Amino acid sequence: MALLVAKFGGTSVGTIERIKNAASKVAEEGRRGHKVVVVVSAMAGATDQLLGYCRSVTPHPNPREIDAIAATGEQVSAGLMALALEQRGLNARSWQGWQMPLLTDNDHTKARILEINTKTMKARLEQGEVAVLAGFQGLGEDGSITTLGRGGSDTSAVALAAALGADRCDIYTDVDGVYTADPRIVENATKLSKISYEEMLELAALGAKVLQTRSVEMAMRYRMPIQVLSTFANEFGSDLLGTLVTDEDETMENNPVTGIAHSLGEARITLADVSDKPGVAAAIFGALAQAGINVGTIVQTGSKNGQTADLSFTVPQSDLERAEQALHDEQAVVGFQHLLTDKSVAKISLVGLGMRTRPGVAALMFKTLAEKGVNIQSIETSEINISVLVAAEYLELALRALHKAFGLDKE
Repeated sequence: MALLVAKFGGTSVGTIERIKNAASKVAEEGRRGHKVVVVVSAMAGATDQLLGYCRSVTPHPNPREIDAIAATGEQVSAGLMALALEQRGLNARSWQGWQMPLLTDNDHTKARILEINTKTMKARLEQGEVAVLAGFQGLGEDGSITTLGRGGSDTSAVALAAALGADRCDIYTDVDGVYTADPRIVENATKLSKISYEEMLELAALGAKVLQTRSVEMAMRYRMPIQVLSTFANEFGSDLLGTLVTDEDETMENNPVTGIAHSLGEARITLADVSDKPGVAAAIFGALAQAGINVGTIVQTGSKNGQTADLSFTVPQSDLERAEQALHDEQAVVGFQHLLTDKSVAKISLVGLGMRTRPGVAALMFKTLAEKGVNIQSIETSEINISVLVAAEYLELALRALHKAFGLDKE
């Protein structure tokens, strides 16, 4: 008998019929002899609707009240799931974040989990009850309802699995696993049976949408295996051939590249003729940090006669307007002459543990792109990742070429 935490995302509980389908999967795991705890997201579109209500009242709603309102989406899903489980002969109960309690800090709309009190839930599990937790939400230090930010239900599920000492956390979604690339673009993408925490974390951070980054970080910290499964497959739970996210495995080094991620949500900023003197970079990136903007790839050209240089970097497209304003506010200090922006860029990233020991990955990547006439605008590397920035119009061509060049196409 295993203790499993099963998380169902918004599309998986998007309608009453889908909630019933998810409940059938939970019931099947119970018939297999497993104890199951369920974590649910809000029904697809519900959170956006609730946030829209907030903005219709005021353009700048109080974050505390946003959380109080947004958390109701998961409460509805949890109650409906508990009812569907009861209809299948299970003794089920819904739990809100404050009832456990799942304790967080007071950073509304993006709270961090501090502690989960599982004493009462464990006792009820021993009595044969199926717990259904409303994901995404918790209880702040001041007693207010808090939410964990977009994708927070994944984080709730992994954190709860760790606190309960579960054997595995199953993430049910609308895809049947993690692929070597986005199968909507690369038709020969291969589903991975297993991937390491480190590789999944890199892929999630670089644009793969299957798992939320914070949930993978937590799984890696507590060594909690995650299995990515399809809610809509006909088979049930443990025997599904999804993707297992777990510790590094020696077999992963057969190919230096495990997967390719991409992102179209970035913009490139170039500051032309920046004063080439100490403190300028600190002023630029300090201003962006103060505005709460994360900066990606940074490239600086050589100094022009020891006086000025050009500096380029990427920011999320959603933050571009705020970044421009923050930089213009610092123009007198920084001394740049022109600020240029480009939204038509794409980041492509190779990820693989095998890069640590296998030379030639960068060379093959650059050669492949050159042969396809794709110009590289900037390069960023880490121990298990190489990322390049290219014109967005070449994204599909580049992805397919790289996927084939690194032997990732399915046979």
